[in-house]
Amino acid sequence: MTIGTPENPVRVAIVGAGPSGFYAAEHILKDEATHAQVDLFDRLPTPFGLVRGGVAPDHPKIKSVIRMYEKTAARQGFRFFGNVKVGHDIEVEDLERLYHAIVFTVGCETDRRLGIPGEDLPGSHAATAFVGWYNAHPDYAGEQFDLSCKRAVVIGNGNVAMDVARMLALTGAELRRTDTADHAIEVLDRSEIREIVVLGRRGPAQAAFTNPEIKELGEMEDADVVVDPADVELDPASRAFIESDEADKTSRVNVEILSKFAAREPTGKRKRIVLRFLASPVENVGDGRVEKVVIGRNELVDEGGTLRAKDTGEREELECGLVLRSVGYTGIPIEGVPFDRKRGLILNEGGRVLDSHDAGHRVGHYTAGWIKRGPSGVIGTNKKDALETIRRLLADIESGTLLDPASPEPSAVEELLAERGVRFVSFEDWEAIDRAEVGRGEPHGRPRVKFVGVEEMLEALGEKVSS
Repeated sequence: MTIGTPENPVRVAIVGAGPSGFYAAEHILKDEATHAQVDLFDRLPTPFGLVRGGVAPDHPKIKSVIRMYEKTAARQGFRFFGNVKVGHDIEVEDLERLYHAIVFTVGCETDRRLGIPGEDLPGSHAATAFVGWYNAHPDYAGEQFDLSCKRAVVIGNGNVAMDVARMLALTGAELRRTDTADHAIEVLDRSEIREIVVLGRRGPAQAAFTNPEIKELGEMEDADVVVDPADVELDPASRAFIESDEADKTSRVNVEILSKFAAREPTGKRKRIVLRFLASPVENVGDGRVEKVVIGRNELVDEGGTLRAKDTGEREELECGLVLRSVGYTGIPIEGVPFDRKRGLILNEGGRVLDSHDAGHRVGHYTAGWIKRGPSGVIGTNKKDALETIRRLLADIESGTLLDPASPEPSAVEELLAERGVRFVSFEDWEAIDRAEVGRGEPHGRPRVKFVGVEEMLEALGEKVSS
């Protein structure tokens, strides 16, 4: 029987309700030639992935993209199944019996490690955990960060590193205008940190942060940004790159902004954010917890047309009580889904999941977003990425190369979850949680006060929880 018709709509399960999941759903449901139904699963009761749990609380404009996802959720044929963990509450093989296609958009949920001695000393943390903690992510609500030291070191030169540095430097008044988790506001408000040192292993021309992220460090209410003029002196290769057509506007403007910072005199604000380049942590040192970081000085060397950081052997010790590493994210394997462990991604070609490096496409299995290509780009990058994947899925509908599910009727998944005692959260349920959070924030002039625990969210629903 032909699928994708009004009588026999194509049934698609999307696993992961972050930006990529919503963009994939939008591309499927707006295709007028194909009649489709999309069920979007997430292990949390809350949708929107890193837009809710990763974007810094003082960046509300970035979160406005949620309105686009709400329009997708309002489309006919869309359903949300929150609080359902694939690989635990429901298996991939269950999805194969219920859907014609499965799209994995789970993102890269864990951090990359530095691989240096002392990385696991108390006081040394992944930025992932810190970001989740201040954003009220249920996985990280119980984390503890000791901010009683005078200096923190942030390792990395991307937007997450900038967010982390900025969050450590915000005043209590600034934090209380945001949806930062209450438990984090209490700790951050009592922070004794006066200096945040950000280490980038390469130079200013190679930094991965975007212009707005670096620019706003110079606009903090109570923190000076400090850059050593010697640190923004570009080596000949970097200078040639910045002046060439190869350099994008972001890199050029980053160098301009950093040069202006280097020319500034500190104004005596309570905190300092010090940006350093060509510096890598070599070791965390301390008796029972981090007390200092050993820093290696780097130089840039040309390797096949790419400028790489090379250790010069020069060393420096920097006292600190908190180290936050932000050197990238990596994916976590899903039981039953081919995984490229070296790259930390689902094994795929253009979004079609591969059985192995040498084998062909696994019929009916697709992937999009970070877990497909790696943690790169901004939120909007995922729209184009998801389109590439969904075009392949639509081509496979056309050619009839999809799964042949035994129970494709929409009620089958609800019955299976009910049978297993899984309390799933519908999009309507999420909207009730959303209203409750916004209501909690209103008396305090805040956009919302987030629920932190899953049980707390379910309790807020009372009898509204789908079952």
